Amino acid sequence: MRRTKAALLVAMLTLAISTGTAAADPPDQPAAHGPVSAPLALLTLTTIPNGWQTRIDLRPQLEVSGDGRAVKTLDAVAAERNPDTPPQKVNGHIPPELLAAALAETKALADLDFGMPTITDQGSQIIDLMPQPPEADAHLIVYAPGSTEGLSPDQQSARKRFADLYRKLLDAFTPGG
Repeated sequence: MRRTKAALLVAMLTLAISTGTAAADPPDQPAAHGPVSAPLALLTLTTIPNGWQTRIDLRPQLEVSGDGRAVKTLDAVAAERNPDTPPQKVNGHIPPELLAAALAETKALADLDFGMPTITDQGSQIIDLMPQPPEADAHLIVYAPGSTEGLSPDQQSARKRFADLYRKLLDAFTPGG
């Protein structure tokens, strides 16, 4: 599992580096572009499409801040969106009680085994919990989310809980303030 997390991290960093670079303002000069307008996401949901799809400009489907503010990317993995066209982002929020329950469930799921199905190239879904301090982070990855082939009943149950949480967060998103 640790090797899988490391491989995913390398892939994400490679994608981030290849899309551009950033430079910090010198410490003795004020930022030329003003303050950061939004905090880092506490929770992100990402879908990586099936292996035969050509989508390479992946984005999280949902990014949620600790205060419940959220950004949903409507066409994050849409095959029909031109890679040169920015995805459609909508600002909104997740209700506080649902966010609290989702954080607790994410932490509980971090200790479960989602198994590795015998089928390949079926994509994956990821829930990343990235609190401050980062020692309490959790990175949940389900490979071939629609497959149960070769999985134990406990692994199938863990995958169902993961899928339910993923869907619940996407469905709880409310556009607007």
